[in-house]
Amino acid sequence: MLTPSSSSPGEATPDSMAAYYARRAAEYDEVYAKPGRQADIRRLEAALPTWFEGRSVLEIACGTGWWTPHAALRALRWLATDVNPETLAIARTRRMPPAVSLRRLDAYTFEGLADNDRFDAAFAGFWWSHIPKARLGPWLQTLHQHLQPGARVVFCDNREVPGSTRPIARRDADGNTYQQRPLADGSWHEVMKNFPSRDEALAVLGPRAVNPRWIDSTYYWTLVYDLI
Repeated sequence: MLTPSSSSPGEATPDSMAAYYARRAAEYDEVYAKPGRQADIRRLEAALPTWFEGRSVLEIACGTGWWTPHAALRALRWLATDVNPETLAIARTRRMPPAVSLRRLDAYTFEGLADNDRFDAAFAGFWWSHIPKARLGPWLQTLHQHLQPGARVVFCDNREVPGSTRPIARRDADGNTYQQRPLADGSWHEVMKNFPSRDEALAVLGPRAVNPRWIDSTYYWTLVYDLI
């Protein structure tokens, strides 16, 4: 609910979402300090490197790089990307494994990746929920075009947990759901945040995706699959 002194946020767009995360950069990691989530976070930190061992990995929307040093621990090569210089600046302050490099990249266009810059794995943490449902299938196809046959793909994101996640403020005609979120500077922002079911997620993966594994914990879901 908006506070009486706050102005109503405008409707979420890809540009407004990027601007929101740029403004949130300095306070973003506070979400990982929530006491109830610590067991789930530790389990995910431990599981991620096992899926990427010896692989060349493209990370989409790395944000402040919280997950990168854990996930990249056993990778052969790891390119962590984000659209915002503000979040990348924080990621660059972290102690990263030697395999990691960082680059500014628009996750929707992949502009900046060379045609011959191929990977045999991809990772995106807490990005799926921000992609409009109508764009999700085509976006996955574009991601897959940058991955070799046999590639491993891993997504993780939030589950909707009453009392922990912010309530849904509205739903649009395509079924996308939105939250209203405050920042420390007093501003409010509408943020697209979708909470897919297992069946919804698997239905949009496309014909190259095989061996899907859906893993639920209390606060997060993880989807792991391979490409043919």
